[in-house]
Amino acid sequence: MMKNWLAAGAVALTVGMTSTIAQAQTTTIPGEQVGLATGAPLPEGVYALNTFAYRLTPNVGPGASAVDVGVNIPVLVWSTPLVLAGGRVELLLAPPTVFTFGKNRGANTLRDISINVGTFVGGIWAFDLGNNFGVSLLGGTYLNELNGDRGVLVTRGGALAAAPVLGQLASNTYRFGIAGSYTGNGYNLTANLTANIYDSPAKFPGFNTVGFGNTRGPFNISDSLNLDLTATKKFGNFEIGAIGYGTYNFDISQTSLAAGNRGYFALGGLIGYDFGKFTAQVYAARYVAVSVPRSEATEVFGRIIVPLYSPTPAAPPPAPLVRKY
Repeated sequence: MMKNWLAAGAVALTVGMTSTIAQAQTTTIPGEQVGLATGAPLPEGVYALNTFAYRLTPNVGPGASAVDVGVNIPVLVWSTPLVLAGGRVELLLAPPTVFTFGKNRGANTLRDISINVGTFVGGIWAFDLGNNFGVSLLGGTYLNELNGDRGVLVTRGGALAAAPVLGQLASNTYRFGIAGSYTGNGYNLTANLTANIYDSPAKFPGFNTVGFGNTRGPFNISDSLNLDLTATKKFGNFEIGAIGYGTYNFDISQTSLAAGNRGYFALGGLIGYDFGKFTAQVYAARYVAVSVPRSEATEVFGRIIVPLYSPTPAAPPPAPLVRKY
């Protein structure tokens, strides 16, 4: 069971936003693949997992810019029976949603909102290298131009606070990744590198939101890299260990959505438990390096992984009949 749910981490596909709205980041949130052996191929079957991330940002006072951010990512994975050149083919589908929560109350503070992210469709090509080592390649697209949302922040008194919230969703996000994992002896030692590539500059379809200025674009969107690191150990049904993750923006010019924000790195810990029918994980991290002063934040993640279907094992061949004469 452990290998199944560790490898189920071949996918936890999410979207993210920074603690301050003006500093955009990758569509794939840093830390979304922490705790998962994304380099290991999944056994054939169908898997469901749900990851929820919550970013606790510093409370800067009664101003309208104080928000916490949540991201919910339900994922469906089909690990197909197809094996090409030694690598198993796995198909992925995920429709993430972003939430913002105003930290204070009063007419000048922010309303809570939800924002649709373009549905992710993609696939993984995963190889078992032997001796508990695995490597995988991921490719896919967030269909932001089909069903993504721009988001508009409004105060409780009805005044404009910021728009768009997620300017990077003006473009489809083209996602590519490579991961390596060691899963022997109860360990999960995984490194995962994820790239998000955009058509930049890009515009949202339709018109500007009336009364909210330029919510359509064009916007200059920075291509980015995320690094997710996991080092955990299983003790019976329990899992515990250290994690780290971060992001790097390439274009931080004044015209970019990531203006002045090269990225950040966070460190923390993870605990998990295998209940048999499903596995649960909780992990948390604190920013330890930031490029924007006083932008440190604490993030908490929760995850449930459920194997939905696996092929019925083939019946063993009958034992040979032996007779003595």
